[in-house]
Amino acid sequence: MLERTKEHIKGVTTHSSGNHGQALAWAANMKGLKCNVITPKDTPEVKIRSITHYGADVTLCEPTPTSREETCKKVAEENNYDSVPSSDHYHIIAGQGTIALEFLEDVPQLNAILVSASKGGMASGVAIAAKALKPDIKIFIVEPDEKELEKCLRAAMRLWPDPPRFVDTIADGIRIQQLGNLTWPIILNLAEKEVLTANNDEIIKGMKFACERMKVLIEGAAGAAVAAAMSSRLQQIDDSLKHVGVVLCGGNVDIDNLPWYK
Repeated sequence: MLERTKEHIKGVTTHSSGNHGQALAWAANMKGLKCNVITPKDTPEVKIRSITHYGADVTLCEPTPTSREETCKKVAEENNYDSVPSSDHYHIIAGQGTIALEFLEDVPQLNAILVSASKGGMASGVAIAAKALKPDIKIFIVEPDEKELEKCLRAAMRLWPDPPRFVDTIADGIRIQQLGNLTWPIILNLAEKEVLTANNDEIIKGMKFACERMKVLIEGAAGAAVAAAMSSRLQQIDDSLKHVGVVLCGGNVDIDNLPWYK
């Protein structure tokens, strides 16, 4: 998969509703490779436009985790493309861990990082890198309603129902309920058992705060992290936290359909 050289790769594919699909499209374009990104048919148009802008084809699938994976497998087999996972691969996890490296280089006094999780690739990478550099730092996962990650972490068991499903949230980048098979044990071992949950109203509040105060337009997954930082629960968990980093994990927002105008 990711280990093969360019000469042996006919193209690449992935299933993604946002950042990873755009990143793979850009990387494939830079390397002169064909690329096909599978996205749910309810993916915001702004994300699809970005993917196609980088030269990739887009295949729409039904808005379920199972359909994403099955469609990606079909495209890979039909075109002899290599599949590049969005999260559940150690190379991808390592790459996303550079977020924490850069964060701690700029703000070495951080004593906690808040990071949103879908299948958990970014959260796993951040946790591994941050803990390696600063073992006492705390990593708090941020989730949308219905993900129920805290229950799973406290039980040290994957308690999610099968088949995998999307939760009902405006943060489409983190709506997959289950963590990945590789990311789950990493987050279980390195992240705090307390998970910060944001509902749609709180996510919108976080997005609006970033827009109004920081002059940064962020997507729902990042809005959830901002909302978590603003919540009283973080202080209830640990009121000694003074330097908290928040990962703003994307700005894929349809500016013609901002959620607070609906």
